[in-house]
Amino acid sequence: MKLLPVFATFALSAGCASGGAQVIQFDGERALGYVRTQMEFGPRVPNTDGHRRTGDWILEQLRQKVDTVEVQAFTHVTLDDDTLQLRNFIGRIMPEMSERVLLLAHWDTRPVSDKATNMAQRRLPVPGANDGASGVAVLLGIADELRVHPPIVGVDLLFVDGEDYGDFSAEHDVLLGSKHFAANLPEGYQPLFGVLLDMVGDANLSLPKEWNSNNRAPEVVDRVWRKANELGFGRVFRNEVGGAVTDDHIPLLDAGIRTIDIIQLPLPPYHHTPEDTIDKLSARSLAIVGSVAVALVR
Repeated sequence: MKLLPVFATFALSAGCASGGAQVIQFDGERALGYVRTQMEFGPRVPNTDGHRRTGDWILEQLRQKVDTVEVQAFTHVTLDDDTLQLRNFIGRIMPEMSERVLLLAHWDTRPVSDKATNMAQRRLPVPGANDGASGVAVLLGIADELRVHPPIVGVDLLFVDGEDYGDFSAEHDVLLGSKHFAANLPEGYQPLFGVLLDMVGDANLSLPKEWNSNNRAPEVVDRVWRKANELGFGRVFRNEVGGAVTDDHIPLLDAGIRTIDIIQLPLPPYHHTPEDTIDKLSARSLAIVGSVAVALVR
């Protein structure tokens, strides 16, 4: 994802109420284990063995946890004339329900560490513990929780590929999976709202309201941040507007799906560097985000 400059931010209230006692209803340790498994595959760069093995593992997990699974396999030819083999995975819970909520994350990792301060490291792939694996881990944990306590609406868990491959400054070869999904929606598909989870595992988690989300789907932002406050997470889900991010919610917003981005802002210093490793994450942060997501659909 790319953080865009925003020339003003807005404090929305005089304080950030914690909402009382914190309500954890999500297994953060199990989610951290899902991060660890992804990291063991190595970088999940398209067309690599780590990417293929990770995709196969996500597919296997979904087949065990949800009611139906769809694979969107597609190719993308880059500006450098490389053909990427990509897959989106869609896990549906209670597919018979007409009212649905879309939750998504990207599962690929970036082929270059373009923000590394060491020039020699810029050719290295990003490990993607927070940028990729954390969102995937929370989605899989949501599937676990909803197997035990079913939601009151249908839930679609979307794992998009090819988000982080190319050049964000020129918007070339990026957001590939979400663009493909937005261009190939099931007939009549119109979820109540969508929530993107990206960079949600940092031990010092800070989640202001992403600018594009707040500007284009404010009612969804209000719903999510209100729920977070009710659960006692007002200090993490900060009641202020942060920067604007080019991320997988943008193609969905453009397709008419009211989708917001839950993302760590400002982006941490290890973003798009070889330092995006599992030691930066905490089970508690994953549990907080997972708890809010589960509460939205119960």
